[in-house]
Amino acid sequence: MSFKVVKVIDLPQLTDNPQPIEELGGEFIKQKCSTEEDVLEIARDADYLVTIGHICPIKSSTIKELEYCRFVQTLGAGYDGIDVKAATAHGIGVVNIPEFCTDEVSDHMMGLILACSRRITQMNRVVKQTGAFEGAAGLIDLWMKAERLEGKTLGFIGLGSIARAAIPKARGFDMTICAYDPYLPKDTAGSLGVTMKDMKALLQTSDFVVVSPALTPENRHMIGMEQLKQMKPGAYLINTSRGPLVDHSALARALEKGYIAGAALDVTEPEPLPPDSPLLKLDNVILTGHTAWASPRSWNLINTWHIHEAVRVMRGEWPIGLVNPEVKDRPNVRGPLRQDG
Repeated sequence: MSFKVVKVIDLPQLTDNPQPIEELGGEFIKQKCSTEEDVLEIARDADYLVTIGHICPIKSSTIKELEYCRFVQTLGAGYDGIDVKAATAHGIGVVNIPEFCTDEVSDHMMGLILACSRRITQMNRVVKQTGAFEGAAGLIDLWMKAERLEGKTLGFIGLGSIARAAIPKARGFDMTICAYDPYLPKDTAGSLGVTMKDMKALLQTSDFVVVSPALTPENRHMIGMEQLKQMKPGAYLINTSRGPLVDHSALARALEKGYIAGAALDVTEPEPLPPDSPLLKLDNVILTGHTAWASPRSWNLINTWHIHEAVRVMRGEWPIGLVNPEVKDRPNVRGPLRQDG
């Protein structure tokens, strides 16, 4: 069987065991690619292409040049950076890791909310820098600003799997939960027990606004100065999804002018932030460097999932993480490799 799997990223933390592919007669190649030309040089004749979409994008112009590709796999839940529309038009499936790091990111999200509410990172900084304890002036100032979560309103912009996983965790703190998601069926919203609001109403009433949709060309910078001005002066913006959802220049100005109380960002635009970014200098900003997804379980999935999915295709099966199932009905579908006999 001639089947070529090409992985176009090569991060030192990522490992592979291509033995299952090789046992079926396939070939596995891994090479870090920095440009579209690099990708095409190594993967033009690939059957299965593996990437991380926001690190090494697979654009429409690349997809058009892939001669035999059946699937493009991203190592994560988000598949921004891969042109799904172009892939579908060419009969190519796009594959992610379903429910990847859902619990990890929803836990991290709650941790950021707690850190903002209880001023944890600021207290940590004061204690380490001054040795302050309990009644010290620096800590008393923070005491007066620390809040309890009970009764606070948590507003989700986007109710995907991660936001849904966070709902029961937030309820454990007796928070009131609302959401804005124009793509969510009404019966689904009802089953979640969440009050649905339009964007403006959510921004005006939420104490914590969590940006949680998948990144698309349409929602880039969906949170800008107009939206930030609509938030409560004492509210916090939380982003554990994708950096480009928020206009960071507008966010920095809003924080400096006191339009909102603070922000907690696991993701930024760009990544990493440049040394002169004002967000690095603001005391009311928490930054965690795109680490919300990490855990031993997540590492295991990111190192093994693409191998298992490629093997499924080689055995004539559809991948579990297929995100554009409509590709199955296209006349030019390439799909799984059908074995004779």
